[in-house]
Amino acid sequence: MEIVFLGTSAMQPTKERNLSAILLSYKNENILVDCGEGTQRQFRLMDLKPTKITKILITHLHGDHIFGLPGLMQNLEVNNYNGVLEIYGPKGTAEFFKFLFKLGVFVKLRYKITEIEDGIICNQKDFMIKAKKLDHGKLCYGYEFIEKDRRKINLNYLKKFGLKQHPILKNLQNGKSIIWNKKKIDVNKATNLIKGKKVSFVIDTAYCKNCISISKDSDLLISEATFIDELKDRAKEYKHLTAKQAAEIAKKSKSKKLVLTHFSQRYKNEDKILKEAKSVFKNTIAAKDFMKIEI
Repeated sequence: MEIVFLGTSAMQPTKERNLSAILLSYKNENILVDCGEGTQRQFRLMDLKPTKITKILITHLHGDHIFGLPGLMQNLEVNNYNGVLEIYGPKGTAEFFKFLFKLGVFVKLRYKITEIEDGIICNQKDFMIKAKKLDHGKLCYGYEFIEKDRRKINLNYLKKFGLKQHPILKNLQNGKSIIWNKKKIDVNKATNLIKGKKVSFVIDTAYCKNCISISKDSDLLISEATFIDELKDRAKEYKHLTAKQAAEIAKKSKSKKLVLTHFSQRYKNEDKILKEAKSVFKNTIAAKDFMKIEI
């Protein structure tokens, strides 16, 4: 699993940072979380192909998170996007795309829009995606990408039963014990359980209990940190997080690693932000545009 930060600024771009966009790649899936203005150019600068995007998750309908969509959709159309683009977002997402369609931004592109509510919004063989409301005034969602647990066959153990390659092994991989030559093969002895990874996205929100719920037991928590704590009143007014609050969420949720993003343009570098967060949660890094993380 790889995460690429395509934009890490809040509200306005800076010379160093583009607006919010994150790409999560997993097997054949390329999932774009938000699409700030200029995102398609960020793809080009990283030699990434937008036509490989399979899903788009929209956290909310504020401009700095969606104004890159018209250009991206047009890019996909002129480059003969092959497939049906899955788009997930809050109520109002379908109306936004209907407006783009009327403008002639894209005509032939095939896409499917799902206006989400709290809960599982996508459930596939190897992973699921959950959404939960956050507190940002306008309807806003955080997301959990959860890789499903899987079982690896213990071939040495199966040798005792004279069992090698056989279709019945699929039952073991599905978590079921089997009978072979009138002997029971216990799934817990015949397989090793490999715990799936979890990546959580907490973008644009005031501090609330759902921040912690979304982030619980994350291998990687990606959280906004628009302000430092000395501006906590402003953060509260505009319904954003401080770096300290993001770190507290990571700590309370028992996340393994925290990546901060969505920084106010007032901060020329992330030194103060990172120092504040690390005082609460040590395993914290600050995202930069084009940064990659593998988990």
